[in-house]
Amino acid sequence: MAHAFNRYEIKYLIDEKDVPALREELAARMDTDPYSPHGGYPVTSLYYDTADLRFYWEKLEGLRFRRKLRMRLYGEPAACTDDSTVHVEIKQRVNRVTQKRRASLPYGEARRWLDELHRPDLPDEHRGFVAEVTGLVAALDLRPVATTGYLREAFIGRGADAGLRVTFDHRVHGRDRDLHFASGAENRFIIPPKLAIVELKADERVPYWATDLAARLDLSVARISKYCRSVETVGLAPRSVLGGSHLIDQEAS
Repeated sequence: MAHAFNRYEIKYLIDEKDVPALREELAARMDTDPYSPHGGYPVTSLYYDTADLRFYWEKLEGLRFRRKLRMRLYGEPAACTDDSTVHVEIKQRVNRVTQKRRASLPYGEARRWLDELHRPDLPDEHRGFVAEVTGLVAALDLRPVATTGYLREAFIGRGADAGLRVTFDHRVHGRDRDLHFASGAENRFIIPPKLAIVELKADERVPYWATDLAARLDLSVARISKYCRSVETVGLAPRSVLGGSHLIDQEAS
């Protein structure tokens, strides 16, 4: 399968102690994502970049057009095998709009594609995306650099707000070595664990009531990139003022 979509996104940082109040407010207007169990579901991403971290620096410099390549796993990373479904994604920013294109395929096949340029056996209609990813990896000599992981809760809009999605990301962590999803390697918190990241995502516009709710709860808009924070926390680039480089226990990773 391949998918492409455009979105507007706003991110906030929230203290974990304030999450229940926001969750209650959202539940009055939105539905729980049917794929989001109580307590959230694990999301793990492996990011590819150049030797000099081109995609990292493009984000920090705020380029109006920038992109990144990643492989994403939904579910427990410890259970990942070569047959597990993952998503290879190009996520790019064009002015204020976030665009994403992705294809779903087995993990082993995805690694051979991105690490060895062995093109995957996807249907012909996805030939363009395969060529784009393959060309990007080859031209820039992309290689796996860092992971991010977290527990995600998700809400979806109803009625007139059907295009709205709100997510909570808890215990956000990452690492820069032993990058196999199931390696069980040590992770570090890439933002302080007392904080969660809230994202408002909309196909066309974020409803007024949602931004008003964020203002009423005094949420702080955060221009934060999980990939950049992972790179900074593990010491591949200058560390952010947010800090948060503590080791985390394996059960929480």
